Amino acid sequence: MSELREKMRKKRQKERLTVLVAFLLSLSLILVLMLLLFFKSQNAQQPDKQPAAIGTEAMSDQKPEAVTIETPSSLEADPPTPSGIVSENEPEETPESTTLIFTGDVLLSGYVLDNYNAGGIDGVLSPELLTEMTNADITMINNEFPYSLRGEQAPDKQYTFRIDPKYVSVLSDMGVDIAGLANNHVLDYGKDALLDTFETLDRAGIDYVGSGDSFDRASALITKTVHGKTFGFLAASRVIPVVSWDITNAAPGVFTTYDPAKLCAAIEQARSQCDYLTVFVHWGIERSEFPESYQRVLAEQYIDSGADLVVGMHPHVLQGISYYKDKPIFYSLGNFIFNQSIPQTALLKVTIAADNTPTFQLLAANASGAKTSQLEGEEKLAVYRYLESISTDISINEDGIVSH
Repeated sequence: MSELREKMRKKRQKERLTVLVAFLLSLSLILVLMLLLFFKSQNAQQPDKQPAAIGTEAMSDQKPEAVTIETPSSLEADPPTPSGIVSENEPEETPESTTLIFTGDVLLSGYVLDNYNAGGIDGVLSPELLTEMTNADITMINNEFPYSLRGEQAPDKQYTFRIDPKYVSVLSDMGVDIAGLANNHVLDYGKDALLDTFETLDRAGIDYVGSGDSFDRASALITKTVHGKTFGFLAASRVIPVVSWDITNAAPGVFTTYDPAKLCAAIEQARSQCDYLTVFVHWGIERSEFPESYQRVLAEQYIDSGADLVVGMHPHVLQGISYYKDKPIFYSLGNFIFNQSIPQTALLKVTIAADNTPTFQLLAANASGAKTSQLEGEEKLAVYRYLESISTDISINEDGIVSH
């Protein structure tokens, strides 16, 4: 009997111990949950803290370097970037503008080549002009001669030019991208010399326009894409010595504009293929500072057909400027690189903004000792005042900016 009571007592103790352990475990769980809720509520009331920069000691006396923190765009007041992330202190990118450079007639005469052989391109152009040409997005010149060692001199022609193809390096050194070949000298030494010219420019990576081995090539639009915009260039000549130079009569040959219909058709077709269209035209009377009436008529027809800019050459001197339907016509930029002396000329710099708004700037220059240099001070202003005097409804400020 006593053994039974002892067993019952031990059983009750064991049951009480089990209940106590269960109670203590439940109490511990409740306390842990209460502590978690407490710390969570405390953190919710505290502002977020930026993590310490990696490698920075907490007790350092030096101030930590500034860091850029990328923040989700939903927390920013400014509109998000396309990526959805805004970086503090990072300025918004502005759309880029495009710079076009145009020059007048270029002839690598013996005087010019002597300078080049002695001092390289620095003997031909001043540093300021060279910088403008090489920094431009697109640079275009009128190439007033063929590159060849072949061919026969054109008969009964007062001036005939031909340059060794190795000197195409002059154009490369100047940063030329496009050579206009619609003029009255590219066939001075016949068809073989003109074909050599095409090959020489192709090898140098320089596009040519206004001449070719077929009508389609001679009248072809040349395009360049810069900053997502397409810039188009066409060239034609209103001056050739004989009709056989016309590409419609013989090939290779020159795209001409005695009858403007073909050039106007090319302009209309080109209009839909580019954002900004320049027409390069050889016309006028040599040494005449005023354009012929036909130049004005043709220019207006080109603009009516879709040209944004008309640039002329051939007179070997500066001619005036006019506007038609808010589009500029530069009738002649004169000689740019030629013989020993050029009293006054100008490089045309066109800056096209992202919205296609153009700014036109003339950089006045002259040549002495067969080197073309940019003018400054009173000499520069004298060129601008002269151009204003022979132009229609334009002004040129001291920086050469042309206003209508």
